[in-house]
Amino acid sequence: MIIGVPKEVKTDEYRIAMLPVGVEELVSRGHRVLVEAGGGLGSGLSDHDYLQAGAELVASADDVFVAADLIMKVKEPQPSEWGKIRPGQLLFTYFHFAASQALTEAMVQSGATCIAYETLRDDNGRLPLLTPMSEVAGRMSIQQGAKYLEKPQMGRGILLGGVPGVAPAHITILGGGVVGANAAKIAAGFQADVNILDTNLDRLRYLDDVMPPNVNCLYSDRYNILEQLRRADLVIGSVLIPGAKAPQLVRAEDLRLMKPGSVVIDVAVDQGGCIETSHPTTHSSPTFIVDEIVHYCVANMPGAVGRTSTFALCNATLPWVITLAEQGVEKAMTTSAPLRAALNIQAGRVVNKAVAAAFGL
Repeated sequence: MIIGVPKEVKTDEYRIAMLPVGVEELVSRGHRVLVEAGGGLGSGLSDHDYLQAGAELVASADDVFVAADLIMKVKEPQPSEWGKIRPGQLLFTYFHFAASQALTEAMVQSGATCIAYETLRDDNGRLPLLTPMSEVAGRMSIQQGAKYLEKPQMGRGILLGGVPGVAPAHITILGGGVVGANAAKIAAGFQADVNILDTNLDRLRYLDDVMPPNVNCLYSDRYNILEQLRRADLVIGSVLIPGAKAPQLVRAEDLRLMKPGSVVIDVAVDQGGCIETSHPTTHSSPTFIVDEIVHYCVANMPGAVGRTSTFALCNATLPWVITLAEQGVEKAMTTSAPLRAALNIQAGRVVNKAVAAAFGL
């Protein structure tokens, strides 16, 4: 099989979909790997590194898309890439289809088969290709929240951990999954007052057992969410329904309960956002203000730490791309339940129920 790895073109995206070691593994099995020149530079990986591993360097994305049977990417195909995708081609990347009808329709019309990292579910019900980037985004959310709470960034002027005699910041985390748990760990390390909300009582019991004393676990209902908004200096939105659009837990009118200069970080924005006033932003222009509340809604947060993120992601994706390359898509879908769960569009037809439901397809 010919596997193609184009350079990412999404704004401020510095990751690449394959490490040199992945190239070496695939080439050793008799496959060809085409890598667009310069694709790894944002992650500190040179063209020489890929050549040494056995990759074939090509000059442009067009060269990758024309020749490859399987396209490996990090972020969803951008509008500039849609026309390059052909019927029968296989794409393996993050798609988050439920957040974009235009992307969904473009991939249907392309006739391609789309396998989404974010819906690949292992035999234990976990999301192994979403987890590493959720870990990065969760930890980054506190890092960014700390920065945007500073007064020059239009925040309240709050230090997360406070100082002796001054209370720490109050942080509310909506969702106790991988993003929320990682955010809580980092926030707790800052000595902030942390509250994490979820509807899964078993998950709350687990978090209560493993988190330090400055993390409180609360049931997520409308009453508790509103009470937390009144108190919060920083709100992290980290709700996930795999493959589906995120539920909007914070309404536009709810912002009036919050203190001016408070910050919301909507990590769920790539799935439509769990805060009604959210819309996707970029690393070069990450924030906007609604009702005196600072919104940080960067849709590819891990892209800013390209080296860490690339290694974390590719460590997780490599076994699955080897399976696809070795078996082909038809056999892989027959033998691998996790890859079947990751199949969102097959030859131009939506086959994921959550994506179909989002757009009435």
